[in-house]
Amino acid sequence: MVTVERSLPRHHHYGFDMFDIFWRAVAIGVGATVLMDIWAIVYAKATGTPLPNWAPVGRWFWHLKDGKVFHDDIGTAAPYEHELALGWIGHYAVGILYGILLVLLTGPGWLAEPTFLPAWIWAIVTVGAGWFLLQPGLGIGWAASKTPNPNTVRFLNLVAHTVFGFGLFATALLIR
Repeated sequence: MVTVERSLPRHHHYGFDMFDIFWRAVAIGVGATVLMDIWAIVYAKATGTPLPNWAPVGRWFWHLKDGKVFHDDIGTAAPYEHELALGWIGHYAVGILYGILLVLLTGPGWLAEPTFLPAWIWAIVTVGAGWFLLQPGLGIGWAASKTPNPNTVRFLNLVAHTVFGFGLFATALLIR
């Protein structure tokens, strides 16, 4: 007797419906962002450096509404009363977006059996948005080139996004 193994139909989602996939992707983005923020706190306490200031990022997001993406110095742009809150909201919104995009790129199979490598690769890829959009948008140059220690900033960006990648993976494991 010959046994024929059936492949899963194209619409098979490993037992997840679309809403389930969506909420898991959102939770993965939130979990990864929380872990990245915990890393920032630990790093700041260990090194005596200040915590990230999300107010300039909020100001940058605020000015996007006017079509202004790149600033010579975000500190000289018109302030926004709630820029710190907007910065935090933007930080988490981007983390959620990255979680959703990871799940879209890897598919529901990754939700069923998450592995670290796709999450880490994706997290490292997302450094590009900071280096080539946010940092020049804030006026600190491509990949922090206008900062006093650009290689240190780049290294710390890669470390933070590695932590974010681990957070994507770990959150996916926790909620599967």
